[in-house]
Amino acid sequence: MALMDVPATKSALLALKRQLVFADEGFALLDQKKELLLLELAARAGRAARAKALARAALARAFSELREAELDAGSAALDRAALGVKPVYKIEVRERRLMGLKLPEASASAALPAAAFGPGGMPAGAAAAARAFAAALPPLAELAGLETSELRLARELKRTQRRCNALSKKVIPDCRETIAYLGGALEERERESFVILKMIRNRLRLARG
Repeated sequence: MALMDVPATKSALLALKRQLVFADEGFALLDQKKELLLLELAARAGRAARAKALARAALARAFSELREAELDAGSAALDRAALGVKPVYKIEVRERRLMGLKLPEASASAALPAAAFGPGGMPAGAAAAARAFAAALPPLAELAGLETSELRLARELKRTQRRCNALSKKVIPDCRETIAYLGGALEERERESFVILKMIRNRLRLARG
């Protein structure tokens, strides 16, 4: 704690008292914001964990289907089939506002064209792998949005915590200490003024007598 550089006047004391009220109110609001950020971060972390598990399982199935297709038709046939497939992806990103933060929520889907099997067409295993990779897209998109939101929430939480610390450990204690010091200094000045005034009155009485 340290005294603030302000003049020892009544107006400065009143201004400091108002500043202390604002600082206390600001700290209370920031503390509430911190709690809300923690709750939102925990909720999105839980959703992200579930989306990650779904994405991992979907990708595991997709790569398993791809390995089966490679064993069945060979890598060269899969490469040729991939050149003829033009999947249509639809990705949508919406933003939800929370205390000034923009939190993205992503969704995605893929529409695959009907596969042509047989000579020169797509091997059956390749079509199954393509469908499996398309099925992995929605949980991957959801996970991307949730993890981005987590990062933004964590950064905002860190900033809010720094502001809370600055108010509770620096601004508010310094303000209170300065108010106490100014209050004592002004009281002492008033006592000195009263003593001086009393001495002047006594001297005036003696001079008249």
